[in-house]
Amino acid sequence: MQDSKSDSYAKAGVDVTAGYESVELIKPHIKSTFRPGVLGAFGGFGGMFEPNLSNMKRPVAVSGTDGVGTKLKLSFLMNKHDTIGIDCVAMCVNDIICSGAEPLFFLDYIATGKNKPERTAAIVSGVAEGCRQAGCALIGGETAEHPGMMPEDEYDIAGFSVGFVDYDDIIDGKTISSGDVIIGIESSGLHSNGFSLVRKVFAEQLNKLDAHIPEFGCTLGEELLRPTRIYVKPLLNIIKQFGKDIKGISNITGGGYNENIPRMLPEGIRARIEVSKIPEKPIFKMLAQKGNIPAKDMYNTFNMGIGIVLAVSESKSDSVMDSLRKLGETPHIIGHCLSGEKGVDLLW
Repeated sequence: MQDSKSDSYAKAGVDVTAGYESVELIKPHIKSTFRPGVLGAFGGFGGMFEPNLSNMKRPVAVSGTDGVGTKLKLSFLMNKHDTIGIDCVAMCVNDIICSGAEPLFFLDYIATGKNKPERTAAIVSGVAEGCRQAGCALIGGETAEHPGMMPEDEYDIAGFSVGFVDYDDIIDGKTISSGDVIIGIESSGLHSNGFSLVRKVFAEQLNKLDAHIPEFGCTLGEELLRPTRIYVKPLLNIIKQFGKDIKGISNITGGGYNENIPRMLPEGIRARIEVSKIPEKPIFKMLAQKGNIPAKDMYNTFNMGIGIVLAVSESKSDSVMDSLRKLGETPHIIGHCLSGEKGVDLLW
């Protein structure tokens, strides 16, 4: 008769051996993200990282944490789990780069009703891909099995990242002034915001996610699950080139334009955005039409085709645009700054 603690735990719904198997499957993905500074072997109680801050006079740590919200429902419906980790990384590192900081390391947390090693490995493979895109190391994480709290076929994922920037190089928007140009860099699509509304609008199509949509050039499911763009590497390049002329950066996430653009603005400066300059992606047009959603609400919920905006000195705006194009980005001048009450005007 077996009466070990592991047997008892298994009877309670937690499979310890599945956890061991998951660890073995994810090791190659984790090691693929390592960069100089990673210390210790994977599997310790705490992830260790020794940053090289010798080129900084006054290093400042910048951290970010986030999840991917109800976009996870699409992963469950499609049984596709190898890209949602990219979204998780993006939601953290795209916030960190807004301060001009370089993300150095990342940790993830996966909570699941039942640990399925192959699925866990697929999730972490996406996290690793996101880390490679951002240039940061995945140095630790946790997979927690929650029987009785979560359905066996569902999970949640969250992440945490830390970067560093020299105090004198922090981008905080304080120097933004009237006349500065607002440049938007295209998003890949929905990114990871507004999915409760998305699922409501497409409720009748959620059992037909494999249907090809000509406007998208792919299936409905592929468009909805398209990973969030990670802007770290091109923005680090632009910041290095133009320094103080990059005055503010805003990540267009939940809350759209009205909530996020003011986060980079100082008091007394207002952003004026020309909607006609924003590229119209088919997914947003379809959402608005199918859901009968007013334009104001669309811009207050979604990125509408622009994932990151920069406030740039007018004299350098053309050069910044050229450099972004050379880096493979698709930038657009979508507005400018002027004196006024802090906020955003959308010009239709």
